[in-house]
Order: sequence, then structure tokens, then C-alpha cells
Amino acid sequence: MARDEQTTARADFGVIGGSGLYAIEEIEDLKEVRLSTPFGDPSDAFLVGRLSGQSVAFLPRHGRGHRIAPSELPFRANIWGMKMLGVKRIIAAGAVGSMKEDIHPMDLVFPDQFIDRTHHRVATFFGDGVVAHVGLADPFCPVLRGHLARVAKEAGARVHERGTYICIEGPQFSTRAESHLYRSWGASVIGMTNMQEARLAREAEICYATMALVTDYDCWHETHESVTVETIIGYLTKNAAMARGVVGRSLRTMGSLTEPCGCGSALKNAIITDRRVIPEAARRRLDLLIGKYLS
Repeated sequence: MARDEQTTARADFGVIGGSGLYAIEEIEDLKEVRLSTPFGDPSDAFLVGRLSGQSVAFLPRHGRGHRIAPSELPFRANIWGMKMLGVKRIIAAGAVGSMKEDIHPMDLVFPDQFIDRTHHRVATFFGDGVVAHVGLADPFCPVLRGHLARVAKEAGARVHERGTYICIEGPQFSTRAESHLYRSWGASVIGMTNMQEARLAREAEICYATMALVTDYDCWHETHESVTVETIIGYLTKNAAMARGVVGRSLRTMGSLTEPCGCGSALKNAIITDRRVIPEAARRRLDLLIGKYLS
């Protein structure tokens, strides 16, 4: 594996692997790309290469060896790094618990909504002299999400094409009372990471969709044992191959996606700050995102 310290590497597609999906062995012509961003260093080196004929950048969300807790994740650096590499679409994968009887362990869920229950995380690139308000009514790219769900069905997975992902702070799992509360809100699955990624990807004008790998019933289900790390790892080991297969198959047919989604122009009318008063330091820091709108 070659190591590339420069930003000359490029990728059209990004994959963020969560618990259980720490690598995609099928990526060819692999090189390791370490990036520095205005928001610190990403979780790990990006693994850039080709998969199913497409240029792809893979990032293990929690770092190799799973050493970064959900609240410690450098979300801004991770998404900024994807933007530096030229990524236009991000597929995010990770473990979730089911909040509904008909969503079983080993199922794949492709959520279309979020509920944010995190408390200590920065989830915007803006501030310090620049204010922008992007639309987040539909936080996942509908075109990418729909494509992934179709491919997963064709691959033989048990698929749920929609659902609400409730994102909690962690790293502890929910109390039983919380779990029942979230069910009353209509949540479909529960996790600890994807909300901030979706917010930042929208600001970065990158299409983003989640492939949620169901591992357990959280702690609300009376006839199933409460969630444990052992349970999660056991199910993830079983469906990691399916997840990698869905990623590969989806990339192979990604060129057929021509339906507009609006993600790539999310900032067009979002910057509310008078251009004349934006500090020069902020212009330089955010040039990758806003430069084209300030010229």
C-alpha cells in the first residue's frame, strides 16, 4: 500500500464504515491518504482506490482498531476530508438497534429522517463570521438512498426503504425508559453517529445516505435480551459481507443516477451574512465550500 501525504488523490464516491465495517478488501489500487483540515485531523487515513470501476475513498469512522468514541469523532474533519478528495456522494454504514417489532436483527434500513438527541457535538462548518442556514427537512439524499435500497433488495437483503434514525449521545446504550420514549416518537432505529455526518455533508453539498445494519432490539423488547457489545459484534460479523456487497453493487450502477436531488447546491441561497463583512480568515478557512459563492 502506498502512502500519499498530498491532496492530489481524487475520488468520486466516499464510504464511511462504522462498527463492523472497518475495511473493504475489494478496493483495488489502494493508497493511504492522510489529510489535515481546518478542523483538525480525520479519524484515520483515507483509503483511496477503485471499487466496481469507480474511484472511491474509504474512511473507518472510529479509526482502525475502533479507538474513537462517538462523542469524540472529528465529524467536521471527516466530511471536510471527503470534500478535499472531490467526493460527490457518501455512503455511510454502521450498527443500529431496532425500535420496531418488524425490523429484525440482520435487516438493512435506509432511513429518510432523523431525530437528534446528541448534546455535546459541533455539527456545522459555519460560525466565526459566517452564518449559513441549509435546508435539512429531508436530511438524506433521496436519490442515493433510493438507489442503495433497490440494490440491497436485489442482493437478497431484507430491506426497509424508509425510517427514522434517532441519534443519541452515547457511549452508553439507552435506559429502558428512554427506549420506550423513542418508540413512542416513531423512531425506527437507534444509533450514535450519523446525524452530524448528514448535517455536515449537506453543508458541504455532498449527497449522503445511510445503510443502517440492525444488530439488536435495543432494550425495549420484552422477549429479547438487552443490547450488549457481544450481540452487536456477532450480528455485524454475519452481515458485513452483505454490506460490502451492497456498496460494491451500488457503485457499479451509480452512473445510472441522473435524477436531480439538490444536494450539490445546498449553499446557493443559504449564506445569510453580508459578503462585505465576512472576515478574511473565514473566507480562507471556508474557501473549499463557499469560495464559488463569494467570487
